[in-house]
Amino acid sequence: MAAPAQMIGSSFSFLDAVEKASAAAALNRPVLVIGERGTGKELIADRLHRLSPRWSQTLVSLNCAALPENLIDAELFGYEAGAFTGAQRARAGRFEDADGGTLFLDEIGTLSSQAQERLLRVVEYGELSRLGSNKLISVDVRLVGATNEDLPAMVEQGRFRADLLDRLSFEVITLPPLRERAEDIDILAMHFARRMAAELGWPRFPGFSPRVQEQLISWHWPGNVRELKNVVERALYRWGDADRPIGQLVIDPFESPWRPKPSKTSQRAAAAAVPVADPVAEACDAPPSRLETITDLRGAVAAYEKQILECALDKHRHNQRRTAAGLGLSYDQLRHALKRHDLLGE
Repeated sequence: MAAPAQMIGSSFSFLDAVEKASAAAALNRPVLVIGERGTGKELIADRLHRLSPRWSQTLVSLNCAALPENLIDAELFGYEAGAFTGAQRARAGRFEDADGGTLFLDEIGTLSSQAQERLLRVVEYGELSRLGSNKLISVDVRLVGATNEDLPAMVEQGRFRADLLDRLSFEVITLPPLRERAEDIDILAMHFARRMAAELGWPRFPGFSPRVQEQLISWHWPGNVRELKNVVERALYRWGDADRPIGQLVIDPFESPWRPKPSKTSQRAAAAAVPVADPVAEACDAPPSRLETITDLRGAVAAYEKQILECALDKHRHNQRRTAAGLGLSYDQLRHALKRHDLLGE
């Protein structure tokens, strides 16, 4: 069996999620793991399996979103020869493959209603039938589901079965995004950097420059730990100097003066999909100013910007790093804006 992947972090929210997983591992009950992309849902599933009495058996994984709806049933529950066009011989599904062990279903919220119904029977009775057969097969599988969706909201919308959610949610472990565990960013960055330095054959990792350290802390990491890993590894690879601290960070590898411009079709689609909202109204639940009364454009824009900043600071309880992330600014950009409006409070 391969060595377990490392779970790195010291923030309370992260350690609380890990502790929940450790406690739930010993029980033969379903667990749901909720979190944004890149937060480590697979690592939690691996921990649940390795700390369980099933640790010596198989951990089988399936990304439910990776398969079209007409194949997901066959992949999960198996099929008999002749069950559908192309089924020349019988094949066991992932549940049978995981018999005695653990089945990890990622993106479980994408399952069709038919697959949800069949899944409910397996969870409730430990029985399934392959496609093209009425014969019941008993399986002993510990189920771990993962999603970045709000499953209770999906139930209210009729997109997920309430009875299935009840069966799956014996324990729910919600992973914090990286922007909410800022104290772990430096620890994770150093870990990924040292591993990449070794891969590149460097005698040691020379460290990050102060500027790069500030960039790492101030970025809001929408891709979470997975994005941080890519950014750090890319930084070492492009820097190429084992003797000087890493002085440049490329967060967006697509950034280029020759980057293709969005087509008019994609621009129209984006405009139709995203409603135009007033940022002040969104932050403060207040209506925008009456435009016809404005006689000083620069003053009005400055007042408008200050109002947005004040509302965003209140919303994020004056945590400047979270405020910057919430406004789509770097930490330095936010600090300059606060200084411009005398809002630093220092």
